[in-house]
Amino acid sequence: MPSTIIQWFPGHMAKTRRLITENLTSVDLVIELLDARIPASSRNPEIARLCGTKPTLTLLNKASLADPAATARWIAALSADNRRAILCDCVTGEGLNKIMPAARELLAEKLQRWQDKGMTGRRLKAMVVGIPNVGKSSLINKLAGQSRAKVENRPGVTRDKQWVATSIGLDLLDMPGVLWPKFDDQLTGENLALTGAIKDDILDVETLGVLLCARLRAMYPALLTARYKLKEEDLADTVSDADLFLTIGRRRGFLISGGEIDTERTANTLLDEFRAAKIGRITLDRLPKEG
Repeated sequence: MPSTIIQWFPGHMAKTRRLITENLTSVDLVIELLDARIPASSRNPEIARLCGTKPTLTLLNKASLADPAATARWIAALSADNRRAILCDCVTGEGLNKIMPAARELLAEKLQRWQDKGMTGRRLKAMVVGIPNVGKSSLINKLAGQSRAKVENRPGVTRDKQWVATSIGLDLLDMPGVLWPKFDDQLTGENLALTGAIKDDILDVETLGVLLCARLRAMYPALLTARYKLKEEDLADTVSDADLFLTIGRRRGFLISGGEIDTERTANTLLDEFRAAKIGRITLDRLPKEG
């Protein structure tokens, strides 16, 4: 992949780091949103460090697009002391009814102390954190029952913090989504690019299309074969990822003058169909022990 993916992210992290630190004491818990298709790659390690021991509820959002079996394994792996993880989908509404029970479970001791002091009915406050385009604003709007937070299907829309009251007894503090300035490994940048957390217009879309072919032939060959009517020989070891990419363009009839394959259209179609789960429900991040 081009080094652009690794070097692109500018310096919004300092502002977000300051906002998180300044507001952490005014919330009861942190709600961390991850993309269920890339739970590891969509997790900014800086957020976990800043939040420390604050009770954290992790939501694996966009669950309807992810591999259900992989999501179940990630849920188990991300649930530990002072942390809970649940799946949700801000488009379908799946899992949203589990947020408040999970929050109450995490804060059971604090709620008991409030009850002992006669402080019943007090609303819980949560800080919502996550990278751009992971669904923070969509979550807040869904829970608020109206469009309170600005939503667009592109990264980096929320620019500052904002408080939003919800109908479930939870006040949410929406934080700007931000990525870190440098990734620990190339895989993280690639996964963020494939799922759309990095703006497409700064990337080489054909390179991304070939990369997606490589991932899918290795991880979900049956889904790739079924969607693009591939033959066994199309996925043979002797066939390069670039040639496989061109085969998909040819099968789709994406030809231009002279019979050449329209690689940009092929790449955009691959990415669009992956992101809309038209190829199938796919998770690109494996747990470390799964390799």
